[in-house]
Amino acid sequence: MGLFDLFKGKKEAETQEFNGKVFAPISGKLLPLSEVPDEVFAQKMVGDGIAIEPTASGVMLAPASGRVEKIFDTNHAFSIVTPAGIEIFVHFGMDTVQLEGKGFERIAEEGSVVKAGDPLIKYDYDFLKANAKSIITPVIISNYEDYASLNPVESGAATAGETVVLNVQK
Repeated sequence: MGLFDLFKGKKEAETQEFNGKVFAPISGKLLPLSEVPDEVFAQKMVGDGIAIEPTASGVMLAPASGRVEKIFDTNHAFSIVTPAGIEIFVHFGMDTVQLEGKGFERIAEEGSVVKAGDPLIKYDYDFLKANAKSIITPVIISNYEDYASLNPVESGAATAGETVVLNVQK
């Protein structure tokens, strides 16, 4: 891939129209936010969405196409902004910041333009299950008040990159 191909791909990803579908960034059991063992998430103080309790090690995937705005230094959380302006925040587990990055391996970089399903951060389920307060992972739309509805899927099983967990309506 040449330099111009890189810019071409970036331009195409930036101009993709968001179809309202937010995919599961990890595989696991779907839960309503009210079941997250942290009031900030459970009471929707940082946004609305769903939560996923992972069941195995894996890779956190981009839940939608857009730009990776932030990957925390400890690699436990990231945010993506879609071309339509939807702000998606994924926070793996509770109090995982205290693990200082252990159990996580960054794959993508901040500022990258990604497509839904692109790998962002690898995680070690066994280590995190043993060392984090909780591994329940909120998937949040932080600017949810800008949209008519989110239509979250709050039960069943999610497959990373395949299961639509939120359907955002303008």
